Amino acid sequence: MESTTAVAVIGGGSTGTGIARDLAMRGLDVTLVEKGNLTHGTTGRMHGLLHSGGRYAISDQKSARECIEENYVLRDIASHCVEETGGLFVKRPEDEAAYFEEKLTGCRDCDIPVEVLSGSEARDLEPHLAPDVEKAISVPDAAIDPFRLCVANALDAERHGARVETHAEVTDVLVEAGEVVGIEVQHDSGPGKRTHGTRGGTERIRADHVVNATGAWAGRIGDLAGVDVEVRPSKGVMTVMNTRQVDTVVNRCRPKGDADIIVPHETACILGTTDEEVTDPEDYPEEQWEVDLLVEQLAELVPLLREARTLRSFWGVRPLYEPPDVGSTDPTDITRDFFLLDHADRDGLPGMTSIVGGKLTTYRMMAESISDHVCERFGVRATCRTADEPLPGSEDHAVLDDAMDRFGLRSPVVRRSSQRLGSRTESVLSNCDPNPVLCPCEAVSRAEIRDAIDQSGTDLNAVRLRTRASMGNCQGGFCAHRIANELHPTYDEPTVDEALAELVQERWKGERHALWGEQLSQAALKYTLQATTMNRDADPAATGNDVDWGTFDAGERTVADGGAAGSDAEHTGGESRGD
Repeated sequence: MESTTAVAVIGGGSTGTGIARDLAMRGLDVTLVEKGNLTHGTTGRMHGLLHSGGRYAISDQKSARECIEENYVLRDIASHCVEETGGLFVKRPEDEAAYFEEKLTGCRDCDIPVEVLSGSEARDLEPHLAPDVEKAISVPDAAIDPFRLCVANALDAERHGARVETHAEVTDVLVEAGEVVGIEVQHDSGPGKRTHGTRGGTERIRADHVVNATGAWAGRIGDLAGVDVEVRPSKGVMTVMNTRQVDTVVNRCRPKGDADIIVPHETACILGTTDEEVTDPEDYPEEQWEVDLLVEQLAELVPLLREARTLRSFWGVRPLYEPPDVGSTDPTDITRDFFLLDHADRDGLPGMTSIVGGKLTTYRMMAESISDHVCERFGVRATCRTADEPLPGSEDHAVLDDAMDRFGLRSPVVRRSSQRLGSRTESVLSNCDPNPVLCPCEAVSRAEIRDAIDQSGTDLNAVRLRTRASMGNCQGGFCAHRIANELHPTYDEPTVDEALAELVQERWKGERHALWGEQLSQAALKYTLQATTMNRDADPAATGNDVDWGTFDAGERTVADGGAAGSDAEHTGGESRGD
């Protein structure tokens, strides 16, 4: 199979989807490929912070200025993805007073709005802060949903003519006569893993230009093309708590270190993070001590964390880049700025450009930079419009207000739907009654699930990313089967069963570091529901061909069993069927 495009973008995170949107809006023919779901890499494994720039106001002021600039842009163009929580840098007695003043000065130097709060004023804002917190600096941090953001960018890219292929792994970069001329892609043929009619197999996508936007994996794509991209992956752990212990982003005001931030996100809080250089973005140790460190140290800021339940932990890998001549040994010293690597000028290999470094907050700026570069190569004079035109879901707040009135969205449950859908609320809810709620923890309605299935097919993990269904306290224990049920009867039973198995497995993956105390009991309950009631562990006694399901379902006892048909004793000791 072979296709052609003007620009092939590799990577379906925030930067890749942002580039696809920007280039498509400028009129270029774009194909984006991602080896997993959108946000498969670093974007889907971050703590959800929309930076004010305060974290970099001392150590990396260029990045800090970029962050505050893009912070304002994203509040405008992606309002349905942003919760304006505000942020605090809090000082405990043992933290250096001089550093607090340096942080305050650095923020002002970078034009980051700040206000100094006393300890009591900070506790008025966040009552669960430790009683010995002395003072705090208020900054315009916010929480952002990276999944919703990337989907909105990809959707808008498609609206402008781009082709977006998920579950499409690049297996080769095509080089002819010393020039990159395209990529080779292997499409996953599993259930639901297809878009635009592609159903497995290899595809050669010939392109006038290739953009490597794979973050921590950029070095691997460089290797396929025969060039060095010196990414230095740095892993960090995040731990999800069962409730929002704070409603404001809380940062520890001290020099760089581990376990220094709490981000309220949807119905939970995310604790972060560590910073440890690794060699492989996919193969690194996930260590229990890192999780313990987060809870222990951040409880010094919010003591209530010691009594909270940990839902799950996950690790992400930062795509840090450092020019070869710098030579830092500590990953925390590496700039969080981004770099555009033109392989024609840098390596004598025209036809490919890599974008490395940066962070989610500056993704749109990164996309604009590389899109300007590509358009210059092509002689395209169209200007960037991504800072001015809202993403799908954030176009018109009047539409959202009207839809909420029309559908009577007064209950907290349906208001959550409207917050996720933004200005798409009316179009989604008008196609299906918003009740029942299929995911009680995250208040996700049937209408949202069906809308996501229309976009994602049977890939229920893609549905999860679009809606947050199964991401709440029960981690899919009470809702995974309900979500899967919406696939029937459009899809047959084996397809639905496999889709459910993939969703359940993905939810279990991040829980093993949280299996203690109340969470262990919660996990045992979920196991009982999924393994026993639904037979997700495929007990041979409940799946073998030797079981007479017709007789079982009819509730009959045979004469050979020694009883009359319809006896109450007939169910004693019986196995339950996994349907």
